Amino acid sequence: MVDAVDAFCERIGFDAAQTGRVFEAARALGLPVKLHADQLSDGGGAALVAEFDGLSADHVEHTSPDGVRAMARAGTVAVLLPGAFHVLRETKLPPLEEFRALGVPMAVATDCNPGTSPLQSLRLAMSLACTHFRLTPEEALRGATVNGARALGLADRGRLQAGLRADFVLWEIDQPAELAYWLGGALRAGSWIGGRQITA
Repeated sequence: MVDAVDAFCERIGFDAAQTGRVFEAARALGLPVKLHADQLSDGGGAALVAEFDGLSADHVEHTSPDGVRAMARAGTVAVLLPGAFHVLRETKLPPLEEFRALGVPMAVATDCNPGTSPLQSLRLAMSLACTHFRLTPEEALRGATVNGARALGLADRGRLQAGLRADFVLWEIDQPAELAYWLGGALRAGSWIGGRQITA
């Protein structure tokens, strides 16, 4: 019933030593880890989760070059959360060029929570990622699909390929970039989960 262990390593959350103890316990139980890291300051969270071969480091606005290099070595995904960035009126951008240069996969997510990111639309998260973080529409789409699945440890989905789980949406658009372009609107024509079409 548990797929991963997550924590918030920040000056207003858990410190690196406390988070490390949680991750040690997770490792002993054979559970993967992920971390909300370096959102408000560089607390070394991204490097810490990479040390434990973590699935992802989320937020990462203040991640240091050492943290980026650690993520690249571990294959840890950088999860960009533009909803929180937007609502909190942040100005410090994640180290996007460093992620690109070292091949750190970038996912895009909503971080949906009532405190700092009341964002329910993944499409709007993609749009905000393009606006605030200057992602290309292709990067935003890859972030919401392939790299999003990777950040969750779900290697069996995130792309359309024979033999993988068929979770996908049919969109009424002319080109993929429109998913990040339109701010709202009913673009969905149909959805499939595990190969079965759903109506909701």
